[in-house]
Amino acid sequence: MKLSKVEDGKSPSHLHRTLALEMVRVTERAAIAAAEWRGKGNEKAADDAAVAAMKDELDRVSISGRIVIGEGEEFECDNLFIGQPVGAGQGAEVDIAVDPLEGVTLCAKNQPDSIVVLAMAERGGLLNVARNVYMHKIAIGAAYAPETVHIEWSATENVRALAKAKGVPISEITAIVLDRPRHAGLLEELRTAGVSVKLLSDGDIAGVIHAVNTEDTGVDIYLGSGGAPEGVLAAAALRCIGGHMQGKLILDTPDKRHRAREMGITDPNRIYALEELAAGDVLFSATGVTDGSLVEGVKLRRGSVETSTVVMRSWSQTTRWIRARHAR
Repeated sequence: MKLSKVEDGKSPSHLHRTLALEMVRVTERAAIAAAEWRGKGNEKAADDAAVAAMKDELDRVSISGRIVIGEGEEFECDNLFIGQPVGAGQGAEVDIAVDPLEGVTLCAKNQPDSIVVLAMAERGGLLNVARNVYMHKIAIGAAYAPETVHIEWSATENVRALAKAKGVPISEITAIVLDRPRHAGLLEELRTAGVSVKLLSDGDIAGVIHAVNTEDTGVDIYLGSGGAPEGVLAAAALRCIGGHMQGKLILDTPDKRHRAREMGITDPNRIYALEELAAGDVLFSATGVTDGSLVEGVKLRRGSVETSTVVMRSWSQTTRWIRARHAR
């Protein structure tokens, strides 16, 4: 994976800050398209609408972009597939990671925390992973030393170390975990240790972000496994807002290991630090489809539409919340 470097005393290049607003337009349009299907029980229609709107708006942006994390391989989907060129073809060469509808089930059921997510980085800045690959993840806030926790320690060891660093008993630690059958052992271990657990039905990008915003969310640590693409998108957000994260890919079939090698991953057991998941100057934008703890959902009114977006930039460590009203 190519990282941004400082060579011969020169500063690394940065993405132009105006691209942040262009990204907001992209996630807003996709969120509005998905919101038309909110609560209608049709996951595919909602996802297809978000994908089409995102691709159309991306192609208006003055970039020479390529999708490195998208809806799948070229033979699996029509748009936003891995390797697809996007943008107007002029401007900065960038890599783009997308989740056009994070929490597609949440949208179909009109439940909280469905969002549209887009990350942009300098070319080579985002770890390339296939859509069907999972990742072990652990994340904590920036107030702690990076070595406070480790992805290969047990859950009990990690929460004990975190409680010691925070200066509180384990009973005052809250972990956030995806509510999946595969996490039954993890949940039992955490609860046996006395940890409070917040379960996520979907949407582990927001879950990782919550874990590093402890003062606002009350969550101290993210633990467990989830989609590797979502891991890279979450890492892009953490590069902008601060925090520590490690990831380890779950390459549990020959096909996944072969595809990983094709994408430049030579060590299937590598533990990735935050800066190895998302490097260089990174931009991140998320627009709410349904109301959630990160951003509010789309408001569909008779003559207008209102959107709520959070947009971040790693170079300036800036986070902006943008509420917009669009004519219908």
